[in-house]
Amino acid sequence: MPARRSTNGIRKSIARIKLSQNCLRSSPFKKNCIVVSGIRGRMIHQSVKQQIVRDIEEVVAEGVPVYRCCDVLSIEPRTFYRWRRFTEDKRKGARKTNSRALSEREKDVLVEVCCSERFVDTNPYEIVAILAEEGTYLASLRTFYRVLKERGLLSHRRSSRPPRRAYRSPELKATGPDQVYSWDITWIPSRVNGLYWYAYVVIDVWSREIVGWTIHENESEAHARELFYRIKTKHNLKGTWLHADNGNPMWGATFAVTLANMGMFLSHSRPMVKNDNPYLEPFFRTPKYHVGYPRRFESLDKSRIWLADFIDWYNTTHRHSGIGYVTPQQRRKGVSRELFEKRNKTLQEAWEKRPDRFPKKGTRLWKEQAIVYLNPSDDTRRFLYQKAG
Repeated sequence: MPARRSTNGIRKSIARIKLSQNCLRSSPFKKNCIVVSGIRGRMIHQSVKQQIVRDIEEVVAEGVPVYRCCDVLSIEPRTFYRWRRFTEDKRKGARKTNSRALSEREKDVLVEVCCSERFVDTNPYEIVAILAEEGTYLASLRTFYRVLKERGLLSHRRSSRPPRRAYRSPELKATGPDQVYSWDITWIPSRVNGLYWYAYVVIDVWSREIVGWTIHENESEAHARELFYRIKTKHNLKGTWLHADNGNPMWGATFAVTLANMGMFLSHSRPMVKNDNPYLEPFFRTPKYHVGYPRRFESLDKSRIWLADFIDWYNTTHRHSGIGYVTPQQRRKGVSRELFEKRNKTLQEAWEKRPDRFPKKGTRLWKEQAIVYLNPSDDTRRFLYQKAG
């Protein structure tokens, strides 16, 4: 046992510990060890612990009690004993690397695919869907966005505003094609300021297919009647719901009688609400923000030619996000189910090769949306939410 020292000797030894602690403030680990005491659980560098243990042992050998030394450093005596026994911090801390993460080479391949001429104007949702149909799996959708964000390739490139919340209108339910239609009229600008033509468009809510369209120089319920007569020659309209806003052609008495004779039912948006047509309004946005949209048309015939080509592309080539990134024509013909099976097969094979890159619950499979609601009610929204959860 060391001999007890006088009060002056103890003071000198404690002053030496303080001096040693001040020296640690200017060490290379200054950020971690300016003050030893502090919030419980914080990290203190190993070299700082070793230095403190040596200083305390030297002073204790001169007869200074351990608790007095610990009081100077604002630590508990048991902390000193623990540091003397285990100088290494055994906490694991955060993992520096993730074995499931993509390698830099795999990230480069992903970026090359996204920036290729084939997918340069395609979003990651469509890229993942197309590659899965072809039997290729590079990464999950979230990984696509994460890698593109790391490379600075997620900047907003369009002149449009973020999507706004759609207002609620009467609820309609579709479980197949030709059950719920929606129609509206939009302006087509000409080369002359203030002169517009009017495009009448009818969309099938379930398949997102444009089932009929026409362009005229004015708004008239007579043009609308002719349009639906042409649609009737191709589709069975008996029992079909038709949703529209509150424009003059939509409320025409003769037009309503014509639709009733065809066996159709009418539905209208709420008064003073402009966004109660959530399926057709987004379609009008699609051509007007398309890269090939001419902004203004030289003649009525040229506007009809352009819109005819665009609708043919929209129905047969464009992959719609609302129906699982398949075309409206594939949705109507039932081909979408086969495509979903191919995608799921690709995901399953990828999961079997590297299961550590997928969630523990398994891969997220593609599913066909069998029921489509037009402006669902609050009760329907809660039911769909509970079903999805």
